[in-house]
Amino acid sequence: MAGMDSDLVVVIMAGGAGTRFWPLSTQERPKQFLRLFGERTLLQASYDRIAGLVEPARVLVLTGLDFVDIVREQLPEIPAENVIGEPYRRDTAAAVCLAALLVRKRFGNAVIATLTSDHLIEPIDLFRETLLSAVRKAAGDEVLYTFGIRPAFAATGYGYLEVGEVGSVDGEIRHFALRRFKEKPDGKTAADYLESGRFLWNSGMFVWTADAIIHQLQAHLPDHVAALARAVDHDRLASWTTMLAESFLPLRAISIDFAVMEKAPNVRCVEATFSWSDVGGWLALAEHLPADAAGNRHRGRLVTLDAHGNLVFCERAEDVVMLVGVEDLVVVHAGGRILVAAKGRTEEIKQLVKDFKLE
Repeated sequence: MAGMDSDLVVVIMAGGAGTRFWPLSTQERPKQFLRLFGERTLLQASYDRIAGLVEPARVLVLTGLDFVDIVREQLPEIPAENVIGEPYRRDTAAAVCLAALLVRKRFGNAVIATLTSDHLIEPIDLFRETLLSAVRKAAGDEVLYTFGIRPAFAATGYGYLEVGEVGSVDGEIRHFALRRFKEKPDGKTAADYLESGRFLWNSGMFVWTADAIIHQLQAHLPDHVAALARAVDHDRLASWTTMLAESFLPLRAISIDFAVMEKAPNVRCVEATFSWSDVGGWLALAEHLPADAAGNRHRGRLVTLDAHGNLVFCERAEDVVMLVGVEDLVVVHAGGRILVAAKGRTEEIKQLVKDFKLE
């Protein structure tokens, strides 16, 4: 295992509030706080991946103001003042800008690894090797690094990165100059991307120095930098919460990809060969659950008669679900609520939850 990196700061983005895992996930308890795999939540697993690379004092978690207490409960190792509650949802550019300004104020021009809180990544050792390879490169140059995942299939649910020639090789880890970002494609375009070999999935993870990302934010989002710099002047003071709310309120919501990464020069990509999933919904969970002889994936006690290819998830492992004569269903029992959906229509869960105000 790699040792501590004294110049690294890790920022974990934990502000998501999705409902694709309803009824287990709700607006009050999004998926990053759930135990979908084993005994650790996705947020805790994200911290576990970098534990040992940095001291807990050099880990910041940015989350929604309503989630500060649950982050502190799930990650007691991290100092309380390192859990930053965003008072309003303003997308990832605001979170990245605030984190970079806080890092520069507290730690100087450190290398920042901006990581996700709700993805599944294995194996940990390969993830760490890839991360540290990008950290070493970013430390010596004013570049912005993103992580690209070698696509396993023609996915239409992910953004893509078009890479150029191999710029350097660090052991078995390849670094590329990045040509462009591409939005989520249709099926034919995704198939073309896969066949070309020039495109990687956009993982939403980044590495840069504090100065490098702040310079680009100043060029492309100067209002964000000016407003949030005023708030950061009050970091760890009694006036912090008030000033942060005043600074966040007028900011427009925009992602860091749209605001900066698509426009900045010297954007590079490190190819990640570890296994990665954004665990975007119930179907993404299926491959990580045990299956019976009829292809029924399940957590909880499952009893079946002539039932095939179903996904069953119980919040409590001792709960029993019986299936008779059905196939290709998603059945979830959590929080006193039950979901039954056809596998081919799980993308509609989010809209149904919104329409009926079930958050």
